[in-house]
This record gives sequence, structure tokens and C-alpha cells, in this order.
Amino acid sequence: MRRYKSLNNLVGWLVFAVATLTYLLTLEPTASYWDCGEFIACSYKLLVPHPPGAPTFLLLGRLLSLLSFGDATKVPILINALSALSSSFTVLFLFWIITMLAKKIVVGQARLADGRAVEPTSGQTIQILGSGVVGALAFAFSDSFWFNAVEAEVYAMSAVCTAVVVWLMLKWENRADEPDSDKWLILIAYAIGLSIGVHLLNLLAIPALGFIYYFRKNATPTLLGSFLTLVISSVIVGVILVGIIPGLPSLAGGFEVFFVNSVGLPFNWGIIIFLLLFLTLIWLGFRYAARTGNRLLNTALLSFVFILIGYSSYLIVPIRSSYHPTINENNPEDVLSFVSYLKREQYGDRPLLYGPQFNARPIASKEGAKRYVRKGDQYAEAAPRTEYEYAPEDKMLLPRLYSASPEHLYQYKKWVDIREDVKPTMGQNLSFMVRYQFGHMFWRYFLWNFVGREGDMQQAGVVTPFSSKNGLPERVAESNAYNNFLALPLILGLVGLFFHTRRDGKNAFIVGLLFVFTGLAIVFYLNQPPIEPRERDYTFTGAFFAFSIWIGLGVMALAEGLRTILKADGLRAGVATLVGLLIPGIMVAQGWDDHNRSNRYISVDSAKNMLDSCAPNAILFTNGDNDTFPLWYAQEVEGYRTDVRVAVLSYMNTDWYIDQMKRQSYKSAPLPISLEHSQYVEGTNDYLPYVENPAVKEVNLREFISLVKQNSPLLQVSYGEGGPMLLSFPTSKFFLPIDTAAVQKMGIIAPERRSQLVDRMEWNMGKGAIEKKNLAILDILASNNWQRPVYFGTTVNSQDYMGLEPYFQLEGMAYRILPARDPNYNPRSGDDGYIVKEQMENILLKKFAYRNLDNPAVYYDENSQRFPANYHDKFARLANSYLAAGNVAKAKEVAVQCLTRIPDAAIPYDFYTPQLVPALVKGGETVRANQIMDLLTNRAQLALAYYTAHNPALHDQDIQQNLITLQSVARAADGVGDQTRAAKAFGLMQQYMPAQQ
Repeated sequence: MRRYKSLNNLVGWLVFAVATLTYLLTLEPTASYWDCGEFIACSYKLLVPHPPGAPTFLLLGRLLSLLSFGDATKVPILINALSALSSSFTVLFLFWIITMLAKKIVVGQARLADGRAVEPTSGQTIQILGSGVVGALAFAFSDSFWFNAVEAEVYAMSAVCTAVVVWLMLKWENRADEPDSDKWLILIAYAIGLSIGVHLLNLLAIPALGFIYYFRKNATPTLLGSFLTLVISSVIVGVILVGIIPGLPSLAGGFEVFFVNSVGLPFNWGIIIFLLLFLTLIWLGFRYAARTGNRLLNTALLSFVFILIGYSSYLIVPIRSSYHPTINENNPEDVLSFVSYLKREQYGDRPLLYGPQFNARPIASKEGAKRYVRKGDQYAEAAPRTEYEYAPEDKMLLPRLYSASPEHLYQYKKWVDIREDVKPTMGQNLSFMVRYQFGHMFWRYFLWNFVGREGDMQQAGVVTPFSSKNGLPERVAESNAYNNFLALPLILGLVGLFFHTRRDGKNAFIVGLLFVFTGLAIVFYLNQPPIEPRERDYTFTGAFFAFSIWIGLGVMALAEGLRTILKADGLRAGVATLVGLLIPGIMVAQGWDDHNRSNRYISVDSAKNMLDSCAPNAILFTNGDNDTFPLWYAQEVEGYRTDVRVAVLSYMNTDWYIDQMKRQSYKSAPLPISLEHSQYVEGTNDYLPYVENPAVKEVNLREFISLVKQNSPLLQVSYGEGGPMLLSFPTSKFFLPIDTAAVQKMGIIAPERRSQLVDRMEWNMGKGAIEKKNLAILDILASNNWQRPVYFGTTVNSQDYMGLEPYFQLEGMAYRILPARDPNYNPRSGDDGYIVKEQMENILLKKFAYRNLDNPAVYYDENSQRFPANYHDKFARLANSYLAAGNVAKAKEVAVQCLTRIPDAAIPYDFYTPQLVPALVKGGETVRANQIMDLLTNRAQLALAYYTAHNPALHDQDIQQNLITLQSVARAADGVGDQTRAAKAFGLMQQYMPAQQ
């Protein structure tokens, strides 16, 4: 037995080493897109990220970041490595899980209580370990898991939590008859508690654990017993998910409000009383269990306590929030705001089992649960959230077609034949669930990992053994992410599933339950809308983990199949293992190039470039996620340009964020917002509707802000019959008087623009509502007096510009608002912002960094390829500005610099690139210009032919992009007098336009 145990440990650690080396070699060296920049920044300084937070991840990330020894550039590598190590340990525990299950089968102990009793023979040992190696490495090199392993996200650590609890439960199963076996259950409870501070996905393993317990305690399980096990384990999940995580803090919050408001105690005394009472009840429970000798109750109470100990990592959230750190999302500094944070209330909810369908209209509204905020020495009731009621006939079971968003309605029609004015049938509802939610958003991902993936484009399909690259768009056919596994992992996994079911039905059922709950059950619970901002395959790695167990056990099935050919156990096991190893070999060979993120710096460079677009002490308004999180990383971790205040527009609609913007942050002074907290608290001035007053032709911005601050009756309107009074705006025409003498003294207007300086800025706000974020921006414009530069990021949605575009000056990747009107502004051109050429050239060519954007060996996925399009646009704008000024040499130089720093071989040309053609042709680079136009025309032609023939509705965005590219080529060609190329591009547009109508 010692020999097998030693080999099992040794081979497991070798598999761990292979996985670790793979992940470290392909690790992203800095903060990648999406949440990674936020998690790295929040780990480094223990800040408060978006709800519901991940305190366990942050604490471990903080510990690893200490190994940087003050070198901030090493921090992202170390925190990314936390995911790599988490993934490696997941692979290690998966190996041991497979070998435990395999050993039960190989040595005929599937029906024995203790799987440790028999020493396998040499041949059996090879078979067991070979199964573990193949299954573990297949999972290690699977697409979704590998993606999570090389960036600072929570899903890798969530996976290791799942792997640990399953492994611990199998360890308990082998030791359940020992007197101290309950210690394993308590350790599992602690691991589950810790996992709550990472991600809640781990809780979905509990039903599988419940069946391991039931089958171990009952030699002859019954259908009723199995049903009760499923019910009890599901209740345990519910108790943790609802009763413990938000439930206990909610109860503590109720005590707090009562004892502060009703009894008159100081703040936090209600929480203290709750804790004392809660601890007393736990102590009484233990005392009762000891007196009665109730081992089950004692173990249950211990498990409960250890879940709470693990869950206590969440205390870091209100503790750190109370210190008002620079990133403090939702400001959960007291128990009441902490509960809202845990419940993710800012994201709203989706109907799950019963609710309204998409064309339901509210018939009534009511106030939601009471909300409290601190005011003076008590808790005051805050404006409650509104809850809408719907007619019973507008509700349905399992509402999957529920969103009334115009974008979602458009997307629904791609999957089911619906009409917006007709209630969907249950058949249509279930069809969407099966086709989109289960099919497109789960089984497609499943097949990506075990059959093949078409590419990194969103909505990418599955590559099968019979797929051909003939006719595929170049972006797909030549993508590193085009991976074909020949369906071998799927086949071996299905063979393993069949074999496992035949040889050890109970454990096969448990693995199947793990697959269902960490895969299909998540799909059902999420009730995903018909479009997502990015692919969500990382959510389902738990299901892929379970299937990889069957891939490993498939090696045993191969060995059994070779029994009639090869009689020697060792030889048969060795051949089966070698054949099985071909599968992870194919997976790593296919997946290495598109999972290798080494030498990729685009996200952080883009953030630093945006910061360097701004003048000192600037205010920069940005979008969320990919715009903001890299900026947070650059400022919080590397301390880069902390004089610039980054203001996230989506957060500016909340009171807690505006409060934070009114505080000092590093070198950035508070924002000049004159509104008081009471004037933007939640429920107050959330939006100001347009209500025309013919007597008011235009409004002075400063006077308007003053009226808002006074809650003036002049702006008040009634919302509905008997409804609340809201502030409004009476005209869409706003103006702001300018002290031109003071502005000239500041020197913020370039000499060439002095004639454009206006004594009064005038703009049209439009007739939509003024949201809270717009009100805050208007307040800044009214109060700032041009003391601080104010910018919008060029990637911000144009609807947030509020009609101020004529006063934009383009500086790098940001629009600066200046009291100088661009005389050539044309709203139809799409070219916002006046360009001061020398300033823009200095920013683009001297300040900006483009690390490795000229290196074809570095892999850039779809998200990474989107941002460089902004560089192409800005280079083209500058080149054409020089061209318009008659400086052909400079125009050519700028265009050539763009193509040199960001060549097509590294970052493919996009629809902005043809805008460089006029500068190239005028500068004598006609051959190069023609190559650009021909290349883009041919690519668009091939892509349009493919997408219009293969599910055009699903690829409408790709079709639209290629049509825009052709339009850009046609304009460029026409602008340089190349009618042949213009006609070809225009003709292709005409040919494929009907497919869009």
C-alpha cells in the first residue's frame, strides 16, 4: 500500500508541476481586461471591489503582492500567479479524485466501505495513475479553465475550492468508520465558508457531497432516501445562500435599527447585542449536544461554526470601507449598506420560476422593503425602492422571455418567432431556454472545451473533426483560437461515462450530479438575457471539471477494451495511458498559442495612454469595466498619474460614488460639485424629465443648478396623478457665460484657437431625461470655472456628451471641453473634437506607449484587438488634419508611423485604417494605400459571403462591421480618385445590404 500511495503522491505532484509550468509560461504579465485590473488594485491595497466582493481572494492576493518588495510592476504578475497556482492545485486535486474513483473500480472495491484496504498490482497502478494523468491534464489544457488560470479573476480559486471539497468528501468516505471521521466533514465546512469569500459557485457541489454521505451511510439506498438526500442537500445550499450569507447580517441589521432607534443606544450596540445572543444560542446548542450525546447535532453545529469562521473573511469589507479607501464600491461601511452589498441590489434581479413576460405592463406599484441610512444619532428611513405589480395574465411559469429592453427584444427574435405586441407562448418560452440558454450558452461552451472552438470572436461556433477552413473569413481561419481537438476529449469522456456507470453506478451518479449542478443548474438559475457583453464560458468550469473525471476514467475503459489483444496488465495499462495522453497532447498543442498571454501589455498601456491624454489635475469621465479597471490598476498599483481623477459615468448615478468624488484622492483634489448630499441621495433627482415651458427659450446653466439646489417650484412637476413632485428642465437649450479675459489668462486655449473663444457656450441637451450623472457633470461645468481640465474618454457613449461636442478638443484618447467652438464641427461626420496638430502629434508619437503592438508573435484576442482601433482613428484624424493644412510630409509621416507601430501582422487593419489612405497617396505611398484597400475589401468580401450564408442573424454585428469597412474603403478610394476600387467596395455594400434589411 505504501508503494501505491507514494506513487500516487509523486505522479500527482508531477502533474501539478506540468500545469504550474504551463500557466506561469503563459501568464499575463500585467492587468488584463474586464475585472482583472480592479481585482489586482483591490488586492494590492485591500480596497472594496464591486459586489458581492471576494475577500478571501483579496487577502491571499495581498499576501502574494508583498513578495514584490516594493516593485509595483511585479504586483500583477504575483496576483495573476495566484490564479495560476489555484488552477494547478485544482488539477492536482482532480488527479487525486480520479485516482480514488479509479482505484475503487480497478481493485474491485466499488462496493467496499474502505477503498484503502487493497494494494493494487503494478498493472493496476499504471492504469489508475494513467487515468488520473490523462483526466487531470485534459482539464488543465481545456479552453475555459486555461483562460481563467492566467489572469487575476476569482474563477480559478473558486475551482480549487470545489476540487478540495470533493476530494475531502471522498477522503471522508474512505474513513467514515473511524471514530474521528467527522473532522473531515468539519474541514469541508470550513472550506465551503472560505469559498464564500471567493465565489458562490462552490456551494453547488453540496448536493453531490450529500449523496456521497448518503451512499456511504446506507448500503442499500432507496429511491425515497435519494430524494430526501437531494431535498436536504438543496435546503443546505439555500440555508447558506439565503440564511447565512445575507440572512445573518440582515438580522443583525434589524437588531441595530431597533436598539438604536427604539431603545436609544449608540450606533453598533444593536450588532453587539445580536452577536452576544447569537453566540449564546450556539453555546446552548453545543451544551445540549454534549448532555444528550447527540453526535450528529454536535457535528452539525461545528460545521455551522466553521462555515461562519470561513465566511468571516467578509468582515474585511465593512472594516476597509469605513476607512473610505479610494476604491469603495457601494460604500458598505455599516451593517445595513453591507447587506445591500451582499445582495447585489444594485444589479436588480431576474424572474426565476414565475414572473412577467416581456410585454407585460405594470398595473400598480408599491414600496419595497424599508431602507435606512444613518442620520444624526439614529437611522432614518430612506426612499424605498419601487416594486411593480403585474396582472396574473401577464405572468407565466419559468419566464425566460422577460426583458422589455428594445435590444433584448431584437435579440429574442433571433431565437424564437415572437411579436412584441403578443404574449409569448410557453412553447416559445421553453424554446428560447433550450436553444439559447442551454444550447448556445452552455452546450456550445462545453463543446468548445472538448470538441473544438472556431475562434475568439463573440458567438464563435464549434469546430468538429469534419470542419474545413475553406470559405472561412480570414479573421476566423487564421486565428490562433481556431482549435480542433477532433472531438477526442468528448469521445473519451463519453466512453468513461458509460464505463463508470456500468462499473460503479453510485459514484457515476455523484459525478453526474456535480456536472448538472455546476453546469445546467447554473444556466437555469442565471436566466441569461439574449445577449451578453462577453462570452460566459468561465462560469461553467465546474461542469467541465466533472466531465474531465470521465475523460480520465475513459483510459480504464480503453484498457478494458484492449484485454482481448494484450494479456499483460502492465502493457495493456501502459498502451491505454499512452493513447489517452494523445488527447491532452492535442489540446495543449492546439491551445498554447491562443492562451499564451506573455508579453501582452495592451490593457495597461491603453490606460496609461488615456491618462497621458489629460492635462495635469484633470477630471476624466469614462465608461465602466474595460475603460475604467485598467485605469484603476495604473493609478492604484503603479501610482501612475494620480493627479487625474477618473470618474466612472455608470457609477455617477449613485450617491455613494458622488460622495467619494467630493473627497481628496492622492494628488487629485475633490471634484468641484456644489450639490449637497441631500440633493443627490438615492431617490432624489435620480432623473430630471424634460417638461417644456414655452416661456423659457433657454436656460443659464449656473441658474439652473442654483434652482436645483433650492428644489425650486419653478422646476417642479408632478409625476403621475397624485405622484411625487420631481424636478424637471423646461428647455433643451442651455448656455454658460464665459469670462473670456480670465480664460485667456489661464492659457488653456491654443494660440491658433483664440479666435474661436466664445463668451457664451450654447448647446442643446435634447429632450430626454437628465440623469444624476448628467446633473453632476453640469454642476462641475458650472462650478469649475475652467480651473481644472475636464475630459470625456473617446470611448464614452456619445449620448453622455449632452450636446457639448462643438466644444470638444481631441487630445490623444480624450475630448477636452473648452469654451472654444470648433467652426468646422459637423455632427454627421463623426469626427468630434478640434485637433491642435502639434499637441496631438506629441501625445501620439512621444507620450503614448505601444508595447508589442508591432509583434506578430504576441496573441491578441478579440477584446485586445478592439482598443487599437481607437489608435488607428486618432492617427488618421491627425494625418488628415495635417493634410487639410497642406502639410503633406507630416501627414504621410503620421500615417506611416501608425502602420509601423501597429502593423497588420500584429493587429489586423480595421474600418478606421482606410482613413489613412489620403495621406499615403498624397505622400507618394500609393502602393501601400492600394494594398490596404485591397486587403480590407477582400477580407470583407469573404467574411460577408460566409456570415450571410451561415446564420446571419447571429452574426449581424460582424456583418455590420464589414459593411462599415467597405464603406470606409469606398470613401477613401473615392477621395483619392480611385473609382475602380471605390466602385468595387460600393458594389459589395449594395450586394450585401439587403441581408441587413
